[in-house]
Amino acid sequence: MIGGLRGAAASKNGLVVLSAVERTYQGIPPVHALRSANLSIGREDYVSLSGRSGSGKSTLLNLIGLLDKPTAGSIMFNGIDTSVITDRQASVLRSKNIGFVFQSFNLLPNRTASENIALALLYQKVPKSSRMILAQRALDRVGVLDRAGAFPGQLSGGEKQRVAIARAVAGQPALLLCDEPTGNLDTSTTRNVLDLLDSLHEEGIAVVIVTHDFEVAERARRHFVMTDGVISEQPLMTRHEPQDHDGSNSCAQGRPQ
Repeated sequence: MIGGLRGAAASKNGLVVLSAVERTYQGIPPVHALRSANLSIGREDYVSLSGRSGSGKSTLLNLIGLLDKPTAGSIMFNGIDTSVITDRQASVLRSKNIGFVFQSFNLLPNRTASENIALALLYQKVPKSSRMILAQRALDRVGVLDRAGAFPGQLSGGEKQRVAIARAVAGQPALLLCDEPTGNLDTSTTRNVLDLLDSLHEEGIAVVIVTHDFEVAERARRHFVMTDGVISEQPLMTRHEPQDHDGSNSCAQGRPQ
């Protein structure tokens, strides 16, 4: 319950439920970035989302993350109808329930790993006395506690992403939204980060990951494809993967689509 507002129940174990959601950006002509999307993400879900650039993936992720509002349709988050809450209430709901992980890490270069996490907790209204404790605990959780005092420029790509994930989960979110989290990492580091995301999911965090990489997508329990603003669920085992000129399957080898 937020600000005295309570929405109708979503679905059994439903965390995020989109019903006939559309997002249109006004212009000449208008851009229909998302078309009548219906999607339910459960509390124990692990979802991957793929599609070409411009297909609407980022728009959908922004809507799920309560960073944007739909032009039409409704979004229920944890039983709350987000169409009837204020921007401030949406911000509170987002900060307490959603963690974000980005391809470019988004770490402040003049802050140590633990300070980057503590600063994020400040915006979540965590008391000052608890921030560094929670930051250290989060770093330990993702296996880089020994790098707590290092600045981003002193970290490897994999370490930076682990710190970014630690920042995202430090506040104990129910949902982790990952936008191409392995896009800047080599194959070995990608697999290590994916193992970490698997572990966090097993601990009870719902995960949504946007990716162009089949190896990343196949880690998920459910897979969705975006095409020109339309979302459809597509079992990974039955997907038709593009073939290279020599007949090999490039996606099966973990290379980007």
